[in-house]
Amino acid sequence: MGLLSNKVALITGGGGGIGRGVARRFAREGACVVIAEIDVASGQQTASELEALGGKGLFVHTDILQKNSVLAAIDAAVSHFGGLDILVNNAFVPTPNVRLEDKTDDMLDQTLTSTIRASWWAMRAALPHMRQRGGGKIINFFSIDVDIGAWLHADYNTAKAGIVGLTRSAASEWGRFNITVNAIAPTAMGATFHKLAAENPGFAERSAAMRPLGRCGDPEEDIGPAVVFLASELSRYVTGETLHVDGGLHLPGYNSRPADVPVRE
Repeated sequence: MGLLSNKVALITGGGGGIGRGVARRFAREGACVVIAEIDVASGQQTASELEALGGKGLFVHTDILQKNSVLAAIDAAVSHFGGLDILVNNAFVPTPNVRLEDKTDDMLDQTLTSTIRASWWAMRAALPHMRQRGGGKIINFFSIDVDIGAWLHADYNTAKAGIVGLTRSAASEWGRFNITVNAIAPTAMGATFHKLAAENPGFAERSAAMRPLGRCGDPEEDIGPAVVFLASELSRYVTGETLHVDGGLHLPGYNSRPADVPVRE
């Protein structure tokens, strides 16, 4: 306990799923956590939970598709808690699951904005505040979907591949400020998982069986500790890395080809 005591963290999309799990884990380690979330109800609820866990919470209504909104969230963190030590770029805005040839320019633009641009904006806005604190921790979110070329996610795969480039570039350049920048590739029982499990009987069991560890991840108990590691002094000599936290799913990978798509068309 206390690995993040007196640290101020901002988590985009911290109101639900993996973001909420990370926020709760941060609070358990004593952090002050800004929940930068577009959904007011879930954002307020998560922020209110953190005090009981040993931390402090602040909800800031944030639309990651809007630069001014992202910058305002960073400003709110600094204004309310006095600084910023940790930035977790978790949120993104999904587009319809359609084949590459059916993805539109608008879908691509939305995905690039909610992943690469939103992370870019937040990181650059956080930089002067982290420098003022003598260093900082930035954790970006990658995805196994890039590794396997997941079907119906072409825009998402493209954007997440860019996140690795952004992560490595920032790690290389900002090490001189004592700022570490890493990426995490998690899979866990978030909102999408629960939706698929409800709509597809047996999905949860099949998903667990795909992983060498034989179970699906919990956002707070399985993903949260890995992000705490990257956000704490335990990882002070780790930067530019991409860490898979998926129960070993990246080893076998998975077949994402829709059943109704023939081998040749």
